[in-house]
Amino acid sequence: MSLKGDIGLIGLAVMGQNLILNMADHGFTVVAFNRTVDKVHHFLANEAKGKSILGAESLPDLVSKLKAPRRVMMLVKAGDAVDSFINQLVPLLEPGDIIIDGGNSEYTDSERRSKDLATKGIRFVGTGVSGGEEGARYGPSLMPGGNKEAWPYIKDIFQGVAAKADGQPCCEWVGNDGAGHFVKMVHNGIEYGDMQLIGEVYHLMTAMGLTQEEMAETFDQWNKGELDSFLIEITRDILRYKDNDGQYLLPKIRDTAGQKGTGKWTAIAALNYGVPVTLIGEAVFSRCLSALKSEREIASRKLRGPSTCKIQGDRKQLMEDLKQALYAAKIVSYAQGFMLMREAAKVHNWNLDYGAIALMWRGGCIIRSVFLGKIKEAFDKDPNLSSLLLDPFFLDAINNAQSGWRNVVALAVNTGIPTPALSTALAFYDGYRSERLPANLLQAQRDYFGAHTYELLGKEGTFVHTNWTGKGGNVAASTYQA
Repeated sequence: MSLKGDIGLIGLAVMGQNLILNMADHGFTVVAFNRTVDKVHHFLANEAKGKSILGAESLPDLVSKLKAPRRVMMLVKAGDAVDSFINQLVPLLEPGDIIIDGGNSEYTDSERRSKDLATKGIRFVGTGVSGGEEGARYGPSLMPGGNKEAWPYIKDIFQGVAAKADGQPCCEWVGNDGAGHFVKMVHNGIEYGDMQLIGEVYHLMTAMGLTQEEMAETFDQWNKGELDSFLIEITRDILRYKDNDGQYLLPKIRDTAGQKGTGKWTAIAALNYGVPVTLIGEAVFSRCLSALKSEREIASRKLRGPSTCKIQGDRKQLMEDLKQALYAAKIVSYAQGFMLMREAAKVHNWNLDYGAIALMWRGGCIIRSVFLGKIKEAFDKDPNLSSLLLDPFFLDAINNAQSGWRNVVALAVNTGIPTPALSTALAFYDGYRSERLPANLLQAQRDYFGAHTYELLGKEGTFVHTNWTGKGGNVAASTYQA
């Protein structure tokens, strides 16, 4: 009897190859397929040589080499390519078989695919995979969602290859339909926010006159405390990296940032669900602004700012303020991300375990940090916690960091250094803690020009309209409630 594979994997780019090798290392037999079959042959003759990895010449060949129920995972470009492979696979599969999409798909696509394939008897899983090349090879963070009937058949594989944090796999079932890819999308959005915050701190350090080695040493020290994280660690390494000519590489890199869309999807989802995920939104817009390089070069010669953009003062105190500002804004970023997941869960009836999600992000993924352990503890204590900002640990942390945070934002404004993420995080914090906001004026204005009505304090739930000019009517536009 010929050897049968435990799982098939389509797509032999960097992530696909490394995940296959990871699965093989953990005792699973994997059947590898790529649209360009020569890539399969090369993989088998080199990286996969001597391992429990089989090659497939075609999709029918792939399916024929799998144990029942057949488990087929795709790591291909999101969008049409995923649908194309699904359409080709369905006629080859039987009821109960499983299709897994491990790409960066939009959660609405996963929701559609899960429901559509269920009518055909096929179990669909849309899973977030985070950690990049190294994570795929040695332990990624995995966020599976979709048809829960598939989970018992993939659990051992997924939790076997996943990163471990405190001895626990950074992988657990997330929820139905598009839940897995939604959580991965929010993860990526938080990643955008973290990177932007670190970039702004780097910008301020530059304005303070720190050398790159001094910056690197600072990030190295920060990485030993409450800011301990993968992104802080790699920032230190990037700052220390020198080119072949012996000069630092970072200053030579063009200041225009790219993006693949998941941060944008997070911001769009936040608008759709009415959740103020302001920091991630600013991080996305900051990348858009960075892309206007030629316009910025012209504007830099014509638009005036403060007379100096150099920061002076007690360096030790300034560095402590920077650390506190970064920490406080990071708390806000995660608080907003979890608020978004909570609202989406209500709409889609997902039973999200927020402590488990924090654990999934503790290892293997790009935003992994010691910080996430505290988030898990917060939701373990109170699964119904409405905001991380109200957890005692984070409440104390942000109160203690507040003075330095405000000093940094004020200093940045007065020296003309843009800090959109640090600033919007502070604005959100101040808005969230305000018992009263000027939205009463907004609602009065809406009623004035559009008869959109308003509620009176003490009479919530009853909407009224005022004829503000004496010339309008008394008919209210009740269908336009926001």
